Amino acid sequence: MNRTIHWKIKQIHEGISVEQFLRAHGCSHHVLTRLKQTERGILLDGNWAYTNQKLKAGDVLTIQIVEDQSSADLVPVQMPLDIIYEDEDLLVVNKPSDMPIHPSINNYENTLANGVMYYFASQGIPFVYRCINRLDRDTSGLLIIAKHYLSAAILSHMSAERQIHREYLAIVEGILPESGTIDAPIARLDGSVLMRCVDHEHGQRAVTHFRRLSVWDCRSRRIAFPSAVAQISSSAQSPSKAAALQSSPNSQNRSLSLAAVTLETGRTHQIRVHMSHIGHPLIGDFLYNPVRTQASSSQTECLRTDRMHAECSIPANIARTDSVQKSQLLSEKFVPPIGRQALHSHKLEFPHPITGKPLSFTCEMPEDMRRVVCPGSFA
Repeated sequence: MNRTIHWKIKQIHEGISVEQFLRAHGCSHHVLTRLKQTERGILLDGNWAYTNQKLKAGDVLTIQIVEDQSSADLVPVQMPLDIIYEDEDLLVVNKPSDMPIHPSINNYENTLANGVMYYFASQGIPFVYRCINRLDRDTSGLLIIAKHYLSAAILSHMSAERQIHREYLAIVEGILPESGTIDAPIARLDGSVLMRCVDHEHGQRAVTHFRRLSVWDCRSRRIAFPSAVAQISSSAQSPSKAAALQSSPNSQNRSLSLAAVTLETGRTHQIRVHMSHIGHPLIGDFLYNPVRTQASSSQTECLRTDRMHAECSIPANIARTDSVQKSQLLSEKFVPPIGRQALHSHKLEFPHPITGKPLSFTCEMPEDMRRVVCPGSFA
């Protein structure tokens, strides 16, 4: 992947060095070293330049990024890709559920990385795969992929500085409060290679903000649910109707809430752990809502739960519930038909890594989540 970038020097930058200018635009020490090692990597008015040269207003500074090798050990595999946006510096992709973003044990050719590598290989373009933000395998939604090492360095820095803003849609059990903040530290659960838990002694600080968008009764009618699912983040549940539902018998057992969720921190499984911690676990979550997930008659859910229990060392007291308890749960609670955690990264906002222009992207909930919140719209 090759990229040439030109900057016309403005009066405010006169007198600073080439290195100072490039550093201010996100070039790390590693990036500067690569540019110095690239033939004609740094040019000033078309001529080779030292990084300590001083800039004058009107100068044109050019950098040339050359990457002629592709990621090793990533097999290009043809698969559908939902590309929301693409330019010379980045891709924004809507990842489906049941797709890892990187290869791992037993997942060598079914990942987003394989699909992206094929996308560029089919165009004859060398490409190094660099995914900037992360989503769990069964979480769907928007991801950023850098197209060269400079955009990757800048976007990674922006991510660390919390300049990349994401909003998720989550379907949780029960009647969620109208809004709230969960500030509870998260650590790895003892005895598990995958699960996390709230741990006030050993955990890292984790902060999650949520606002309730809608509440509905699974066994009867939905309550004040917006008609346009794609624009659901701009709607809110009527407090009076939510309060009426809250006061009805067994309401928490048969009600679901749709929430918009944002993060101040980026801990592993943060939304899933926090929502479970406050008593409103995500539906379909085989790790943090295992009883409800296993109680479902969905074959897809059962197969996925069995697979993950085999791979993930889930403690027996969490992974299994006796048949009496399961029967009781089935009699008391409605189990929504979804085979993964109901979590979707639907909104993404960040400055462009090269131009600084504000970028904003949204994508509607996938069909499996819409079937839960708006079943009447499907045959």
